[in-house]
Amino acid sequence: MSEVVAKQSAEANTPLNIKNPHLGWMIGFLFTVSFLGLFSVVPLRKIMIVDFKLTYPSGTATAHLINSFHTPQGAKLAKKQVRALGKFFSFSFLWGFFQWFFTSGDGCGFANFPTFGLEAYENKFYFDFSATYVGVGMICPYLINVSLLVGSILSWGIMWPLIGAQKGKWYSADLSSTSLHGLQGYKVFIAIAMILGDGLYNFIKVLGRTIVGLYKQFKNRDALPVNDRSPSNTATISYDDKRRTELFLKDRIPSWIAVTGYVVMAIVSIVTVPHIFPQLRWYHILTMYIIAPVLAFCNAYGCGLTDWSLASTYGKLAIFTIGAWAGSANGGVLAGLAACGVMMNIVSTASDLMQDFKTGYMTLASPRSMFLSQAIGTAMGCVISPCVFWLFYKAFPDFGQTGTAYPAPYALVYRNMSILGVEGFSALPQHCLMICYIFFAAAVFVNGVRDAVGPKWSRFIPLPMAMAIPFYIGGYFTIDMCVGSLILFVWRKLNRPKADAYSSAVASGLICGEGIWTLPSSVLALAGVKPPICMKFLSGATNVKVDSFLNPS
Repeated sequence: MSEVVAKQSAEANTPLNIKNPHLGWMIGFLFTVSFLGLFSVVPLRKIMIVDFKLTYPSGTATAHLINSFHTPQGAKLAKKQVRALGKFFSFSFLWGFFQWFFTSGDGCGFANFPTFGLEAYENKFYFDFSATYVGVGMICPYLINVSLLVGSILSWGIMWPLIGAQKGKWYSADLSSTSLHGLQGYKVFIAIAMILGDGLYNFIKVLGRTIVGLYKQFKNRDALPVNDRSPSNTATISYDDKRRTELFLKDRIPSWIAVTGYVVMAIVSIVTVPHIFPQLRWYHILTMYIIAPVLAFCNAYGCGLTDWSLASTYGKLAIFTIGAWAGSANGGVLAGLAACGVMMNIVSTASDLMQDFKTGYMTLASPRSMFLSQAIGTAMGCVISPCVFWLFYKAFPDFGQTGTAYPAPYALVYRNMSILGVEGFSALPQHCLMICYIFFAAAVFVNGVRDAVGPKWSRFIPLPMAMAIPFYIGGYFTIDMCVGSLILFVWRKLNRPKADAYSSAVASGLICGEGIWTLPSSVLALAGVKPPICMKFLSGATNVKVDSFLNPS
């Protein structure tokens, strides 16, 4: 929504379609929309967890992890994992601190080390010594990291140089590097096409599984534990499951509280959100809140089956529908983005809460306590998240700009989705629409092939969604993540039990250490303290020119 991102789009950057971040309205907006998802699925928790017995893989895995801590062996291992996390947290924090001394200017420091040469560096291929991305690479599956690498090679290694060679033919040679009518437009919109193709395919797949699953559940009603005391159920249900179900149903949350809470928060939101975003009318919000519980149920059910939350897909749906409904003359771009924020808050919170209910069910936790904890955590997030964002936003003036330390790539992607929804295909450069169609179809086709060949072979086929991410950002972070994968691969070859036990702790330490360092670095930036050294890499020819300029004699 900000002016910084709007200037990079060059389209729809009028004051009506711009709203710069401010701490006050961000906190107010989150408080008005973040609790609706909690209330929307509370009445369905028994159906999802007990009746349908949905697995919620992440919630179940978390429950097993928590339960394992409460065994003698688990407690001993947990202490060792915490020590490993602490060691690598300290290393990552000190490494971030050390790197800071060499970053006094743009393009300075280890993060701009031309590992594979200057030409590769110009095309975003280099190792930037980020402990965070190495840690993320250790956590992410091999397929994700390989998909990212394939996407970066396809885009920055092949496509962008070929399209860049058409400068002056396909697009004007006088355009700025950030203009969407130039090369930047191909980068952004082809990535969007792949993301939409992947999202649409998975949305239809998960929706289809949801409908089939519901049909089977209601067709075979005798499979539902309608009467928990029936002999057939007591014979088949284990003692642990009976104990879990008993506690889960005993400490129930009355449905009238959920319904009342949803209605009250919806009314508050309908009244307040149009004051924050005048472009988003009250009837837009009312329409979303009527549809939202159905979408929240679909997302929570699909997440229970596949562990895949489609919150971003529902958000994109809101962008296109509400943005087009509002119209370009009435600030449709900003209305679409605000609607996306509302919808994603509802459906993602609903699936997250149901995952937590599954964890609570498996660990014999009180559902009321789980709901209350989620509500408290949501309230804290409504304050803490904007404050952390605000710290970055104020500390780094170039925050959100392409090519900087914090480019916030999805900001431009989502804004251009909203522009596309409001203005249509007129925003695209020449031949871009045809290429977008090809990559949209390719994303659908690759997903179809992955499902058709089965798990045995699909693990060798890249994921289109992951491939699309470096199309716009660049390949530098994919190198880091592949280094993380390589470390984990070698570690598992040498000592698999130890790698499986400690890799997550090591990766978390690497991520958290460098992440925590950004807070003191932000404070230093706000205080006007700059690093003393700029470490920069130049070609031999450029170095001669610099030397001759500095020493003219």
